[in-house]
Amino acid sequence: MKKNWVLVVAVAVAIGFVSCKAKESSYKAAYEKAQEKPVAEQTLAPEPVVTKPASSSDTSSSPVRVSTEKITTVNAGDASKLKMFNVVVGSFTIKTNASNLQESLVADGYNAFLAQNAKGMYRVIVGSFDDRPSATELRESVKAKYPNRFSDAWLLINE
Repeated sequence: MKKNWVLVVAVAVAIGFVSCKAKESSYKAAYEKAQEKPVAEQTLAPEPVVTKPASSSDTSSSPVRVSTEKITTVNAGDASKLKMFNVVVGSFTIKTNASNLQESLVADGYNAFLAQNAKGMYRVIVGSFDDRPSATELRESVKAKYPNRFSDAWLLINE
């Protein structure tokens, strides 16, 4: 009797596993739905870009995010690049991520380098200056050139 009971339970469990299997059509429907979604987002994306330059004059009058901390360059060869006012476009805990962004900025013609603070955060600095107006000007030009990518660029004052 006990054998029959175990056999019935085993068959019920096996039927349960087989009947709950996802079908290929459901995967295909989800895939097609996901493919349609980015297309809809891409058609909406140009609209904010068109309106962004009109409001970019507003961003120059908006308060600039400024932070003060002690930073040092990651590469010894970049030590001469580090000045008091720095334009930061990225902050990472993982050095590889910071290096990838820095390399893409160098490929775009910027003199970008990496710096690290006391907490171990890697800062991707796109420009470093002795005076604040020059740093603010570069920050605004980077934000205008890359409105979606670096809209949150900020100034870091090196102690």
